Amino acid sequence: MHKNKSYFFCGIGGSGMLPLANIVRDTNAVVAGSDRALDQGRLGPKFAWLQSLGIDLFPQDGSGLINGDQILIASAAIEDSVPDIAKANALGCQRMTRAELLANLFNAAPRSVAVGGTSGKSTVTGMIGWILTDSGLDPTIMNGAVMKNFVADDAPFASARVGQGQAFVSEVDESDGSIALFTPEVAVLNNVSLDHKTLQELRQLFGDFAKKAKVCVWNADDEETVALVATMALQGAVSFGFAADADFRASDITDLPLGSRFTLHAMDDTYPVTLIVPGRHNIANALAAIAASVALGVSVAQAVRSVERFCGLARRFDIVGTANDITVIDDFGHNPDKIAATLATLKAFPGRIIAFFQPHGYGPIRVMGAELAGVFADNLGADDHLLLCDPVYFGGTVDKSIGSQSITDAVTAAGRNAEYIPSREDCGNRMVALARPGDRIVIMGARDDTLSAFAGDVLGRLGR
Repeated sequence: MHKNKSYFFCGIGGSGMLPLANIVRDTNAVVAGSDRALDQGRLGPKFAWLQSLGIDLFPQDGSGLINGDQILIASAAIEDSVPDIAKANALGCQRMTRAELLANLFNAAPRSVAVGGTSGKSTVTGMIGWILTDSGLDPTIMNGAVMKNFVADDAPFASARVGQGQAFVSEVDESDGSIALFTPEVAVLNNVSLDHKTLQELRQLFGDFAKKAKVCVWNADDEETVALVATMALQGAVSFGFAADADFRASDITDLPLGSRFTLHAMDDTYPVTLIVPGRHNIANALAAIAASVALGVSVAQAVRSVERFCGLARRFDIVGTANDITVIDDFGHNPDKIAATLATLKAFPGRIIAFFQPHGYGPIRVMGAELAGVFADNLGADDHLLLCDPVYFGGTVDKSIGSQSITDAVTAAGRNAEYIPSREDCGNRMVALARPGDRIVIMGARDDTLSAFAGDVLGRLGR
């Protein structure tokens, strides 16, 4: 289907584009691309790695598109004024979105697992992918985050894995509605909460997603998901969670600084489980992953053995290091649920929190700014500190009338310590000045790979 075709990825360094480009490259297609970050001199190691794989990279000036046989992969929202888009239009190139190409590959797989939900998708996808790999099923995995279990010298940005087995595991996105393109054998519905769309829109998207699958694995602890599933006559649905009636249930939970222990109740038996990723949200993620893997034929015992060795994802409560008894954590938290889970994990243990948040756009602030402020106000203590810089912005048309200060103003009004400092560099200076032994600094945000380097820089300065 893809052999001998030529694909050009506009924005090839993106978290969704890069793994897909790697999967497509393995189908013997020709893959090339461009990226604004490459033109701006950012993220050099990532682009050097892509080039080492034989992927040609070009400036985002249209020069990489040379004939009408190339298929342009680009966001549906990208403006026609972008040179690559203008050149592709002039040449008459076929155009597909990332999701359309991914769905094309995914739906052709003999067996498939799609992971949906507002939060936890990448972690559950990584867990399922690792369980299936460790069980010898050799799956193909498409993730939006680097999976530590698959990182190697020749795969430093392992957000995808290409296998020869029948199973294709992928996270699917509701933010642009593209979840509707996927027809999975197993659909994981992690949760339904406010992020990019209204709850009414999300209910429709996730409901349709669940109904199409042969098996729907759903979260018995999430009120919206419970209410949604109750409206549908799903055949073969499997629930997971802490609720007493969940099919895959956790009890006897012990929180550990870098993991947890619990008892799994599943299929009329119990299993002791120890995770090496922290937080109760990761217990829920593990339950979902075990249930989905069992739906594909893996035994519960094997799934448990495998998930116990799941090392996590880059930028998901990723401990950068400790200096002068101050720990720096790099985290993808960017919506209310993700941020609440991160802060709850930190709050399970003593120590002051200095939380830095870089919003992932001006649009998300308009959609969920009040909810974000509420999460920070509810989960930070009187001694904790919150700092926000301006949102991610790498160009394009956007309404900047509501920004980060709207969140810090609301958090301050709720009686918590919050500061808006426009420059991220100045936020780093402020954190270093505030920090004292015993503190935990957490760097949160999405859509900006340079946040990891920023976290590393903050740690380095703490050690001076």
